[in-house]
Amino acid sequence: MRRVAPIALLALLVAAPASAQSLPDTSNRIVDYRISVALDPAKHQLTGTQTVTWRNPSGVDAVPELQFHLYLNAFKNTKSTFMKESGGQLRRDEMARDGWGWIDITSIRTSAGADLKSTLAFIQPDDGNTDDQTVAKVTLPEAVPPGGSVTLEMAFTSRLPQVFARTGYKDDFYLAGQWFPKLGVYEPPGMRGRETGGWNCHQFHANSEFYADFGRYAVDITVPSGYVVGATGERTRERANGDGTTTYTYEQADVHDFAWTADPDYVVVKATFSASQDVSPAEYQRIAKMLGRTLDEVRLSDVDITVLLQPGHRSQAQRHVDAAKAGLKWYGLWYGRYPYKTLTVVDPAPGAGGAGGMEYPTFITAGSAWLFNFWPFDRIRLVEEVTVHEFGHQFWYGMVASNEFEEAWLDEGFNTWSTSKAMVAAYGSDATIMEFLGFRMGDRDMKRASNDRTERYNRILATSWDYTPPRSYGFYSYYKPALALETLEGYLGEQTMARVMRTYHERWRFKHPRSEDFFALVNEVTGQDWSWYFDQVIRGTDVVDYDIGSAVTGPVRTPRGVFDAEAGRRTVSSRDAGEKDLENERAKKQLFESVVVVRRSGGVKLPVDVAFKFEGKPVERQAWDGRDTTRSFRFERPEKLEWVDVDPDRKIALDVNWVNNGRRITPDSRPAASWTARWLFMLQNIITTLGLL
Repeated sequence: MRRVAPIALLALLVAAPASAQSLPDTSNRIVDYRISVALDPAKHQLTGTQTVTWRNPSGVDAVPELQFHLYLNAFKNTKSTFMKESGGQLRRDEMARDGWGWIDITSIRTSAGADLKSTLAFIQPDDGNTDDQTVAKVTLPEAVPPGGSVTLEMAFTSRLPQVFARTGYKDDFYLAGQWFPKLGVYEPPGMRGRETGGWNCHQFHANSEFYADFGRYAVDITVPSGYVVGATGERTRERANGDGTTTYTYEQADVHDFAWTADPDYVVVKATFSASQDVSPAEYQRIAKMLGRTLDEVRLSDVDITVLLQPGHRSQAQRHVDAAKAGLKWYGLWYGRYPYKTLTVVDPAPGAGGAGGMEYPTFITAGSAWLFNFWPFDRIRLVEEVTVHEFGHQFWYGMVASNEFEEAWLDEGFNTWSTSKAMVAAYGSDATIMEFLGFRMGDRDMKRASNDRTERYNRILATSWDYTPPRSYGFYSYYKPALALETLEGYLGEQTMARVMRTYHERWRFKHPRSEDFFALVNEVTGQDWSWYFDQVIRGTDVVDYDIGSAVTGPVRTPRGVFDAEAGRRTVSSRDAGEKDLENERAKKQLFESVVVVRRSGGVKLPVDVAFKFEGKPVERQAWDGRDTTRSFRFERPEKLEWVDVDPDRKIALDVNWVNNGRRITPDSRPAASWTARWLFMLQNIITTLGLL
């Protein structure tokens, strides 16, 4: 690790505006799906056909096979990798007894008519579990040449599970997520650091989510005519079939997934985000100045919002709308305009919480409870938090499409950090989570309540199935990365961090970045090498903890004893020294010695400021590089030391314990803060247990 610059110098860092990257209008459109699907509510089954065209993105590789995700087979039996890893539980939601789901490819042919069904084979690229059927490969009659394409005609049948792990049914409610055979990602040489080209098509693991290529979707959805339907993209057609069913057509380009929902009980709420009315001229000007962009570059677009609400949650309609607008506004201003015309927010049916809190392109599932209709529970902002967070995935995962299997922090961590900022902008810094019976709690408190010294056995940068124990995935993919980004912002400053994130989104919009791409961009925008930070915090496992080991202050006493001097040996008696001390005190010439020991109790070494307050004097600061385990500060001056504080601005959000950062020479109420931390931790566990996170 190279020597770090003192924090006083880092505080002067002001990055020049990063060169503007024009926002791409379209993706590279590797895939094209034309799907027709019909719902059979009696069997909870989907019968579908799809024409899928895949373009080989490689300029050098001929590709002899295609690989497909068959996610619903994760719910087929207890031998799937997902069920073995999860034990049938996810996000404190338990799979219903015998509520199995599955997907079968019933036929597959080339557009020229060649039957490929006999070449279909299940593969297990991650763990060799031969009972897992969530990935299948198909061998082609001829390899697809570099830049060439192939079109397949497929038929499939899917049985949705009882709602669990982001998909399924509950009574008449349906959330169809990961419901069709979906191509993996072929990564050519050089993409995401690959030396040779190959398919990236992981099995469905308990903690993983999704990774796919951008393309175009046109989907016909046929349901009983009494159902209300919502889906990814724009509804372009609606046709009554004369047999008690209706077909709805949805289309969307430049997305990498497609989900839909159907429920006869939905209350449909329509709203519009107005780029001219929901954002003021002053806000446009402030953001443009902060980012170093023109007003045209930060200008947003109008978006049609649809909220599909449960009847028992009618009174919460405006809360969902306002939260969706907050996401569209702040994410759009900071990172780049939302490029789609629609946003659909789904409120799952009672008992279908397993489908809540999930993101798909232009289509998110939120979550609420009947209790939130009433005071004082209507002041708990979980409705808003979930809606803003899931919308935020339109940017981190939706457009900047990192590989969630391998680097979940680039999605979940970035979005958790961004959610906090958006919630603060919309609702205030100390009440983003709740204003409940006089108690106010911000999002930062919630994240920090999860951070403690025991979280030192995993690293942020890891594949989603390698965290031990598996429940650690949540902390290392969501909360710790968010705290790491907040800490980085503390060092860079708000403006520089804003320019880092804007440039990152602009450069990787409609692409697939990896962690190294973000690290390199931070170095580029700031003009400094931040490897020392990322190596410790993202690649490393240790924790950050700075505290005050000791702090004492007292009068400097006149020396006493026998002293040698040129004039000869002399003796200063205790009586003479005492009289001199009394004389100095009366003459107000008394000096005080203050000695402070600051400790680095964690393994992560970060530069930090230490603040000192002496009687009647302004606060003074000294920088410490934080490399040694202790640093002593010694002062001899006329004033007593009142208090000392390490990281006084609380820039290091990663610090596991802020309670021990400060020390007052005389006792104060500061230790009581530890009880607040315990209360926050208990509250978080209660909320999570209720399934609200």
